[in-house]
Amino acid sequence: MSEQVSPWVRRFAPLIPGGEVLDLACGTGRHARHIVTLGHSVVAVDQNADSLAAAAGDGIVTSQIDLEADDAVWPFGPGRFAGIVVTNYLHRPLIADMLASLAPNGVLIYETFSEGNAEFGKPSNPAFLLAPGELLEWAAKHELRVVAFEDGRVETPKPALVQRICAVKPEFPRVAALLPSF
Repeated sequence: MSEQVSPWVRRFAPLIPGGEVLDLACGTGRHARHIVTLGHSVVAVDQNADSLAAAAGDGIVTSQIDLEADDAVWPFGPGRFAGIVVTNYLHRPLIADMLASLAPNGVLIYETFSEGNAEFGKPSNPAFLLAPGELLEWAAKHELRVVAFEDGRVETPKPALVQRICAVKPEFPRVAALLPSF
């Protein structure tokens, strides 16, 4: 299978403002390398040491972390990253802490498999498949502004059902203004 950059990541990565970017579950670093070419430094996280060795490079700091371990603790503080990129990975216990690590005006680019993907192969375990509209629910719950969302079938790099979102964390949360009475 090709190590090409996801078209979704390629399309929306230029929206990431200046600053450090997290490539979570980075694999061999295809997205980390692309994001570095856009002028960002990248923290590339994966549990596989061999994958991280392939991901390492100028502007990329690799970190071997098993975030699915029973004693795992999210290692990054709030507001740290100008961008977070996640593809082909889902571990729901991370979501709240991961999104808290997005800085104001930071960009989330997330793309992974959705329910029904078993028809095309793996992953087929419901624990690793997004429910309909789940990425939109995350965005609403964490007050992210959705730039783009897709939910459907793709043909490349292989046939699959996926959801994708690009969302921005507003600098200021929405506050309801008191409207005058007439």
